Amino acid sequence: MKLVVVSGRSGSGKSTALHALEDQGYQCIDNLPVSLLPALAATMADGNADLPFAVSIDARNLPQELDRFPEMLGRLQERGRDHRIEVLYLDAEPVTLVRRFSETRRRHPLTGPRVHLREALDAESDLLAGLANLADLTLDTTDLTMHELREEIRIRVAERTGTGLSLMFRSFGFRGGIPVDADTVFDVRCLPNPHWVPALRDLTGRDAPVAEWLGSEDEVAAMEAAIRGFLEQWLPAYERSNRSYMTVAIGCTGGQHRSVYLAERLAAQFAGDSADVLVRHRELGELRRLPG
Repeated sequence: MKLVVVSGRSGSGKSTALHALEDQGYQCIDNLPVSLLPALAATMADGNADLPFAVSIDARNLPQELDRFPEMLGRLQERGRDHRIEVLYLDAEPVTLVRRFSETRRRHPLTGPRVHLREALDAESDLLAGLANLADLTLDTTDLTMHELREEIRIRVAERTGTGLSLMFRSFGFRGGIPVDADTVFDVRCLPNPHWVPALRDLTGRDAPVAEWLGSEDEVAAMEAAIRGFLEQWLPAYERSNRSYMTVAIGCTGGQHRSVYLAERLAAQFAGDSADVLVRHRELGELRRLPG
C-alpha cells in the first residue's frame, strides 16, 4: 500500500502536485481531515493494496486535527511494510506566495478582517510545522514553473520504485541562493573556473570541452573524491534512519560549469550502486533519472 500525503503552504503548488499524481494513476483526495486518515488506510489495505493513493492535508484542517497528525502517522507506520506512507511538503519564498495570490486573486484560508496575507502565511507555517518536520521530501517551488513541478513530482515521486533511498544530485549557483530542500550542501567555488576561459564561457559542465578542462585539474579531482568519500561513508546511516529521499546540492558561482560537472560525475558513480539516482541542474532547468 502506497500513500502520499501532500502538504505545504497555500500557493506552493499542492493542487498541481495532486493533479500530477492523479495523472500517474493515483487515487487523490483533496483536503482530507486528519481524523479520517486511519479509515482511508484501512480501506486501502482492504482490497486496494496495489492502488496508490494521495491526499492533501493542509491548513484547512482544524488546528487540533493537525496537532494529531504526527501521532497518527506514527501508528500507521508501525503497522509494517504493508503501509508505505510518504509525506511530501511544498513551500516557496513568501514574496513568491504573495505574488501568486495576487495573480490568481484567491483568498488565503487564514486571512480575515484583521489578518493580512503575510501574517496568514506565517501562521500557516506554524500550523504545519509538525507536518513539515516529518516530510520525507521537501520541495521549494519558488523557481519552478507549473510544468517543472509536475515533472519533478512525476519523476521523483510517482515513478519511484522500491523502498530504498532516492538520491538526487542538484547543481545550483550561489548567486540564486541555496536550495532550501537540500539535505547536504557542498561549496565548490574554490575550484578553477571555466568561466574565465573564453572558449568555455558559454558552455556548461555537461559539454565535453568543459569536462575535459575540469577533469585535468587536480583540485577538481580531489574535491570529487572528498565528496564521494563522505557520501560513501554516511549514506548507509541515512538509509538506516529510514530516509526515503536525499538531496545532495553542489554549488558554484553561477551553477553552469563546476557544480554541473561534479553533479554529473557523482550521479554516474552512485547510479551503479543505487536503483534510484537523479540529477537536476537548477540553473539549466534539467532533471532526469539515471539508469541503475
